[in-house]
Amino acid sequence: MRRTKEQAEQTRCAILAAAETLFLQQGVAHTSLEQIARQAGVTRGAVYWHFANKADLFNALLNQVRLPPEQLAERLADCDGGDALLSLRNLIIEAIENLARDAQKRRIFTILLHRCEFTDELRDAELQHHRFIDAFIGLLEALFSRPACRARLQAGVSPRLAARALHAQIVGLFTDWTRDPLLFDPLQDSAGLIDAVLRGLLRDWQA
Repeated sequence: MRRTKEQAEQTRCAILAAAETLFLQQGVAHTSLEQIARQAGVTRGAVYWHFANKADLFNALLNQVRLPPEQLAERLADCDGGDALLSLRNLIIEAIENLARDAQKRRIFTILLHRCEFTDELRDAELQHHRFIDAFIGLLEALFSRPACRARLQAGVSPRLAARALHAQIVGLFTDWTRDPLLFDPLQDSAGLIDAVLRGLLRDWQA
């Protein structure tokens, strides 16, 4: 039984690796499950055994490189009594730096941001992706709404505005760097880029 489970997991990983390669080369919309099966060296039936459709496969690929909202919420819970905004800042910097450190993350985010058209075939994947974005923005807004954090916002900056501004900065940095890695150095520049935004949102930001 253990061997069978190990073989099934190996097959699943091979399918995900094949999808990653082909999505990056051809784009998600132009890659079929048949092509993925051939690339992985398995039957099309094996692909359907592990994944209901291409949207399900695409979601599984994304889930390899992003934290679920529950884990994000846990990391931002500020249970140790430290500065919640500093925890947020460090989490964002870590995520951007990981683009440089983790080749798989870089490939998968390149697929999401530059090689994916959300066609009807990928409607479920699109909806799940939008739910993830909405959940993350909701986490940011909840954090900025905490009394201690809200009191630090610049005049005229609401928690809602702060959450959307910071999310836009994160998406912009991910999109720009995966398009052109020469635009900035994630390992050297991430802290300065995020601190610049936080200084615009907060009265007293000191990293």
